[in-house]
Amino acid sequence: AQKLNEMGESVAVLEVNLGAHTISAARDMGIPIIQADARQPGSLESANIKDARTIILASQNDAMNLQIALRARSLNPKIQVVIRIFDEDFAHALQEQFGFIALSATEMAAPVFAAAAAGADVTNPISIEGQLLGLARITINPNSPFANKTVGFVEDNYHLNIVLVRHDHESEMHPTDSTPIHAGDALVMLGGPTQLSRMVHDNE
Repeated sequence: AQKLNEMGESVAVLEVNLGAHTISAARDMGIPIIQADARQPGSLESANIKDARTIILASQNDAMNLQIALRARSLNPKIQVVIRIFDEDFAHALQEQFGFIALSATEMAAPVFAAAAAGADVTNPISIEGQLLGLARITINPNSPFANKTVGFVEDNYHLNIVLVRHDHESEMHPTDSTPIHAGDALVMLGGPTQLSRMVHDNE
């Protein structure tokens, strides 16, 4: 919620336990808090689920997360579902069967949840020598600060690696620093959670 709030996204929180220590932090950021069990009729509607772009299910109960995700999809067939799942095999099955963005909580960092919720395609990161690295795919918006810049500009300013640029239906793997980036291009990037989240935020 904090990362999405920093990215300028409109966020509401559903939480059954208002004594949770994170609730006061959300309130301090001005994020609306709805005390409700999201499994109960009317609770998702109170959070304007029918007009929401994304729902994040982040409880520690896989079955409950799935139950709420399916209910949200029934109320809003176009909603993007980002779901925290502890079982990695289960996460992959949900991605294949329902198109959910299912992220393993044991490997995931908050910025990647936020990037996924904001519209980036994000993989579960892997740990290399203690550093989390993940892949993300975004489409460059017309007002993006790196439209009409180069691959080298983005890599130098965001401290990540661009591994593919797709322009005019053609893909270039391992593009050079001088490869131009245009509005409408798709980029696939390798980087840490914070770097990927910042890139997605600026592209908004």
